[in-house]
Amino acid sequence: MTVTAQRPIPALPLQKTRAVRRRSRRETRNSFLVTFFAVVLIAGFLSPLLRSFALSFQTPEQISQVGAPLWPASPRTFTYNGRDYPVYKVPINGVTREMALVKKGRTESQFVDPTNAGAGVVAWQGGWRTLEPALTFAPTFDNYTNVWSLLNYPRLLFNTAAIAVIGLIGTVVSCTLVAYGFARFRFPGRGFLFLILISTIFLPAAVTLVPTYTIFVKLGWVGTWLPLLVPTFFANAYDVFLLRQYLLTIPREMDEAAAIDGAGPLRTLISVIVPQAWPVIIAVAIFHLVYSWNDFFAPLIYLSTKPDLQTLAVGLATFSANRSAQEPGLIQAGTLMTLIVPVILFLMFQRVFMRGVVITGVEK
Repeated sequence: MTVTAQRPIPALPLQKTRAVRRRSRRETRNSFLVTFFAVVLIAGFLSPLLRSFALSFQTPEQISQVGAPLWPASPRTFTYNGRDYPVYKVPINGVTREMALVKKGRTESQFVDPTNAGAGVVAWQGGWRTLEPALTFAPTFDNYTNVWSLLNYPRLLFNTAAIAVIGLIGTVVSCTLVAYGFARFRFPGRGFLFLILISTIFLPAAVTLVPTYTIFVKLGWVGTWLPLLVPTFFANAYDVFLLRQYLLTIPREMDEAAAIDGAGPLRTLISVIVPQAWPVIIAVAIFHLVYSWNDFFAPLIYLSTKPDLQTLAVGLATFSANRSAQEPGLIQAGTLMTLIVPVILFLMFQRVFMRGVVITGVEK
């Protein structure tokens, strides 16, 4: 039996090994820096939202107290001999303890230990005003219940949801039909018409505001939902562009196969195109829903004389103007209640939404 010796694996040169280590350290450092700056940016972006969330659980007294922390906090109290006394952080013999102030004095005050009230009163030398009060976590849900009743929130929520859903249907149907025409049919001037359509994206809304308002006044639509709903059934350039870009990625062979089976253009759209275009349709639906939900200017000018038809954005702005200085917690609670529906919808359809947005940017 012959034994053959294995050929030893040559070791890497020392300089090459050092280069690999330096590259590895450099990549680790770069990764750490990118992650660090990303966390800092996200924290800075979310800090106002976190502040609003904390304020929504605080009472006006908690917000206005001196040295109030960011979280909902109330001064602690202790009941002694049938009376409530405030609790302070008192340094005694080098140790800070939470003690209830039962008798105030300029140079000497008397305290009781809440954990051992039977020990009696303890005298402390010093000014009690220099002590820091002991706080306890005390959130309240009264702001949310008050907003629900004072703002007539159920009615405004219904108005906003109705306008958003009806407008969503109009936008999806009309934009899908227009995008299908530009993506699948060949007709004279198609490129020029599409260019004109896309150019309307750059047209400022302020330019068409007065003529559009004048038309709606002549039609008698001011004071109704019609100015907010009817235009959605005539498509818009941005959503048409997204849908067209996605439809161009669907092979035409599928249209031809449907035509061989006897399907017409409308049947092909419903049975072949739409089932494959759900990602971009959901993306367009979420775009319109968020836009309609947050729209303030159009409901303000068309529904200013009809409080029962107004949306959450207008109702919350009116409510904030009357109570922002006295009860900021109410305003923050109303704002968060308004945000919750779009946030939940985005989280539910996030994966499909991102897929639709990404694919619409792929060139066919």
